[in-house]
Amino acid sequence: MKLHSTAHGIPRSPADTSEDAFRVQPRDQSVIAALADGLGSSKEGGPAADRAVAMMTDYYLARPQGWSSRRALSEFAAQINRMFFQESQLRYDSPEILCTVSVVAVEGRQLYGFNVGDSPVYHWRRGAITLLSHAHVVEQPGFNHVLNRAMGLEPVVDPHFFELTLEEGDIVLLCSDGVSNALSAEKLSQLLAKGAAARSIVASAAEVIADNPDLADDASAVVLGFAELGWGGETNARPLEVLPALHSGDRIDSHRLIRPLEGAERVWLAERDDGLREVLKFPPLEARDDETRRDGFIRELWQATRIESPDFVRARVPTEGTLRYYVMEYVDAPTLREKLADGPFRVEDAVALGRFLLGACQFLLSRDYAHGDIKPDNILVLGTPEGGLRFQLLDLGSAAEVFSVTSRAGTPSYLAPERFRNAALSERTEIFAIGVTLYEALSRAYPYGEVERFQTPRFDSVPKSLVRLNPAVPAWLESVILRALDPEAERRYQNFSEMVYDLDHPENVRPCYRKDAPLLERNPLLFYKLICLLLFVVNIALLIRLFGRR
Repeated sequence: MKLHSTAHGIPRSPADTSEDAFRVQPRDQSVIAALADGLGSSKEGGPAADRAVAMMTDYYLARPQGWSSRRALSEFAAQINRMFFQESQLRYDSPEILCTVSVVAVEGRQLYGFNVGDSPVYHWRRGAITLLSHAHVVEQPGFNHVLNRAMGLEPVVDPHFFELTLEEGDIVLLCSDGVSNALSAEKLSQLLAKGAAARSIVASAAEVIADNPDLADDASAVVLGFAELGWGGETNARPLEVLPALHSGDRIDSHRLIRPLEGAERVWLAERDDGLREVLKFPPLEARDDETRRDGFIRELWQATRIESPDFVRARVPTEGTLRYYVMEYVDAPTLREKLADGPFRVEDAVALGRFLLGACQFLLSRDYAHGDIKPDNILVLGTPEGGLRFQLLDLGSAAEVFSVTSRAGTPSYLAPERFRNAALSERTEIFAIGVTLYEALSRAYPYGEVERFQTPRFDSVPKSLVRLNPAVPAWLESVILRALDPEAERRYQNFSEMVYDLDHPENVRPCYRKDAPLLERNPLLFYKLICLLLFVVNIALLIRLFGRR
């Protein structure tokens, strides 16, 4: 593919910051371009536009094998919309993270695209211009500037999809309404016919706006010119074959299966032909007949292979092979669950574990994901040359985009109370799971008891005192863990960074008490002062009464 692409944007006025965002990302015989326009009436329109463009392009380029372009665009649009809506509800209790989005992806000669809102997409061919997108606006006179559809506006979004077969010489234009309101389709066609770049198109719009202040708006454009096109369609689609059974000694491509791990038949220790041991994870048997389970495995595969951090076990998808599975490095180390069989953790090791989990979760959050199943079984415990401990996090099978609703995905004993009410994944729900894990590491007990699957537990009981279960635990660390475990999400740590700060500054940690704790528990000194004051008042009253009788 021989592509000429340009992109340019300007704010409403030189003193302002543009709330438009755009990006063009070519790769091999494909390219994805996205443009978003933040809604000025919302509190976070500009940041929403930036995030939507970055997420859409990043997700698409790393999309799961087996997903068509149309499927990937549809899935990611729904995912980003859901994330924006849930985050808005959590932070503002109303939709405030809002933007329009227009996206085109080209694979070989085929163009796929969608839009939400009113940022148009045009296709130009041999002097004729065609509008590919649809303006999601109120279709009433005088209201054509009012959007009835935007990313983050509703829990579910219904994008307008389009696709076409490209020819050499075609041009595709994405622009914000700051350009399309100033320049007619005919004028845009004339500019494209002259080979105008994005900067020239935006400059032409700016000239019109200068003479018509009522049109003042951020103006951005992306121009894609296809001089030569690659042949063929998409090449990344591989069928998902689910083997009915796996046995020791079976050969899977260049691997020989040794034994199953984790007590499951779908995760195997295997040895490569060169002697290196690796772990192979195969789709579950249910994926043969259950599309949801099949999609779930593809998402897991995608998530696992996108994470590149020493805090996580590395994973990859074989570039050549007959089956769909993914490969993880084999780390010969016990899990935290196995280590706890020897006794509770030392305080310094538990603090190190807390810092590790918070850091790993912060890394996932930077990529808009949450682990969803933090527990001792998913944590490897490794030694360091200095004699300390380091950790790695396993199993992204329950990972999902942050602020998504995943029902009760995860392990019940580690789920925050709101997760049982179908609340979205968030920093607060992950912090609860970290709190349970730290409590268990120091006491080998669950703070609210073990919860069976499909059970809806009660959280009105108070966890047994960690200091009593393990006298080595300092009061400040107990307060940190209790705050992470608070049944009310609003009383919990709201961000990973808050909990990290308390772990690093024990001298600043405030005591933590349950909401209905009596004064004697919350402030013994004040309680006894009040008792003394009350006794003093009673004594004075008795003396007055005694002397009054005389």
